[in-house]
Amino acid sequence: MVSLQQIRRKNRAWLRRHSYSFFSSLGVLLQHKVGTLMTVLVLGIAMFLPLGLYVALTNLGSINLNRDEWNVVTVFFASDTGEVEVLRVADELEKRLQLEKVVVVSPAEGMVNFREASGFGESLDLLEENPLPWVMQISPQPGSTKQVEESVAELTAYLQSVNSVAEIQFDYKWLQRLGRMLELGRAIVTVLIILFGLAVVVVVANTIRLDVASRAEEIEILALVGAGNAFIRQPFLYTGIWYGLMGSALAIVLLYLAIFYLAGPLGLLLETYGTVFSLRGPGGSNMLWLLLGGGLLGWSGAWISVQRHLRVLRVGSRLGRR
Repeated sequence: MVSLQQIRRKNRAWLRRHSYSFFSSLGVLLQHKVGTLMTVLVLGIAMFLPLGLYVALTNLGSINLNRDEWNVVTVFFASDTGEVEVLRVADELEKRLQLEKVVVVSPAEGMVNFREASGFGESLDLLEENPLPWVMQISPQPGSTKQVEESVAELTAYLQSVNSVAEIQFDYKWLQRLGRMLELGRAIVTVLIILFGLAVVVVVANTIRLDVASRAEEIEILALVGAGNAFIRQPFLYTGIWYGLMGSALAIVLLYLAIFYLAGPLGLLLETYGTVFSLRGPGGSNMLWLLLGGGLLGWSGAWISVQRHLRVLRVGSRLGRR
């Protein structure tokens, strides 16, 4: 029966062995500064591209685009339509459909709003009569994009059957197209994450393969004295993890440098549209996931490379213990 002291001794030995491999692998990388830097640059750029696109889409989706105003159906009545007809249509809409809000704007109210917004002031007093028609602003019930589209389609079908309605304006299509573009962008980000993730695995695997090849004799000696595959793989796996972590860290640095560089020009552009916005980074949780993902990709590339080399040696009957 294994005693508690033996279990503790075994755990301490396991921890010392892994701690030594973890930090010694970093020391080996730092000894080869140029080669390590070149590999980390490739990994950092490969991770930066999908990360940058993801952050760009996240920021674009959070820009204030006055969605509440875009979600309003504006109905223009014919110039000879009276108040009674407009109120009749408004009452009929509220009975037929489930709407959030119906606002009726008279020609007089429309003129007041236009006077304040346009700045023409006294020039409008020269008009002999008010040319503005009755206007109705209808807000459908909030919901998903599909629900809003169905509600607007039903609303539009009814309004088109009303003779007094001259024109129907609905700007939600632009917001809908933006939403579809964002969905496409997210799909592209997913594809890029997969492709560049595979690229990271290949780069790390090729780098570790060269390292394993240069230490082939050392590996054979370790195998001959009884070292298992897990012991032989251990330092190379930690090297792959370090490559992944450093590549992820470089990608985060590149991202924040890009945000810092683009924040000024983007802010000036959005000011012309009356929008104040500041670029945001990926956030702490996303950065942690990126570091973990980079370490996992590096570990995967190292494992594939080392396992392939061990299999070759085993087939050649030059590896001792499995």
